[in-house]
Amino acid sequence: MTLSIQEIFGIPEVDPTTELADEISQRIKLQAHDIVVVTSKVVSKLEGRVVACRDGGERDALILAESNRVLRRRGTLFITETTQGFVCANAGIDLSNTTDETAVLLPTDPDKSARRLHSRLTYQTGVTLGVIITDTFGRPWRRGALDVAIGCAGLYPIQDLRGQTDGSGRVLTTTEIAFADQVAAAAGLLMTKSARVPAVVVRGLDRVHFGTGSSEAGTAVSGTAVSGT
Repeated sequence: MTLSIQEIFGIPEVDPTTELADEISQRIKLQAHDIVVVTSKVVSKLEGRVVACRDGGERDALILAESNRVLRRRGTLFITETTQGFVCANAGIDLSNTTDETAVLLPTDPDKSARRLHSRLTYQTGVTLGVIITDTFGRPWRRGALDVAIGCAGLYPIQDLRGQTDGSGRVLTTTEIAFADQVAAAAGLLMTKSARVPAVVVRGLDRVHFGTGSSEAGTAVSGTAVSGT
């Protein structure tokens, strides 16, 4: 299997009048079983989730408004459960790559956003596709952040290997692979904050991963076994 990740260059600054599917399909010829990976910031801008944020007080108020609860706080850092159900820093609110004195909130329903883009792209191309919406999250007890899937459509986000065997013939009892997160992390190698690449296409993945799934439901599909238990 050969896997490729290709940037989609030239997508302009978006707003609620932009048709993202058109911008993507005009710039790359999508093929069957491609996965289109898009940053959550672009989706948020499309959905009007850019708000005023002039100082630290407004920022803190936004974090609380976008959270179901605060799990930890240290200085200006909040760890919260967002209204979408994610556990992340500062409710996922982003102050980068946006105009001065504004902040970008997470999409209200990332799975719904992914389904909308997926529907438009499959209508335009007539081929089987997947869509993943990503955001950058930190990890407990480890430094650094990486891209994870916060919404998806047209694919199964989990690969369930329980009951299958590894390379040594041992039965796997607990192994479930976060497939959508793996794709998101790989795409994040090209969608850096300074690259101005808001979307990429991941090509070459097995068709077993494609179907009706959502990140919220954690829909799983059985797949080829891997080493490990």
